[in-house]
Amino acid sequence: MTSLPPHQLPVTVRMFTQRFRSTPLGARLARHLTATQLHAWGIPYRTALSDAATLIAAELAANAVTHGRVPGRDFELRLIHAPHVHLHIEVSDTRAERRPPARGEAPPLIPLTDTGRGLLLVDALADRWEVVDRVSRGVALPGKTVRAELDLRPSA
Repeated sequence: MTSLPPHQLPVTVRMFTQRFRSTPLGARLARHLTATQLHAWGIPYRTALSDAATLIAAELAANAVTHGRVPGRDFELRLIHAPHVHLHIEVSDTRAERRPPARGEAPPLIPLTDTGRGLLLVDALADRWEVVDRVSRGVALPGKTVRAELDLRPSA
C-alpha cells in the first residue's frame, strides 16, 4: 500500500450556515456560535486559530449589522472547514450598494474614534479576504458576501 503525501490525503469538508437577525444581538450570537462550531470541529476554544476566526466572524457580522442592514432582512454566516487546508468564513447581507473598500484600500482611521477598525483586523488576521456578489445555489441574490480565509498547515 502506498502512502499519499499530506497534501493529497482525502479531506472531509465541513460546512455550517446560519441566518441571524440584523441586530447587535444577532452579531453577538454569530460570534459565539462561530467559537462553538469551531470547537465542535476540533478547533478548541481560546487557541490562536479559534480566536482569529471568531474575531473575523465577529467583525464581519458587526459590519453586516452596521453597514449592510436592511430592515426586516437577516444576515447569514457560513463557515467552511477543510482540515489542513483552510477555514473559510463568509458573512452575507442584503445591501449590495454599500461595499467595503477592497483589500489594502481601507479608509484612513479617524483619530480618537472607536469604530472603523474592523476590516483592518480582518486584513491583519486573514490570509485572504474579498467582497463578492451574493449568490446562493447558483442564483444571484440581492446583497454582498464578504469572505475571509485562514490557511491551515498540516501538523508535523
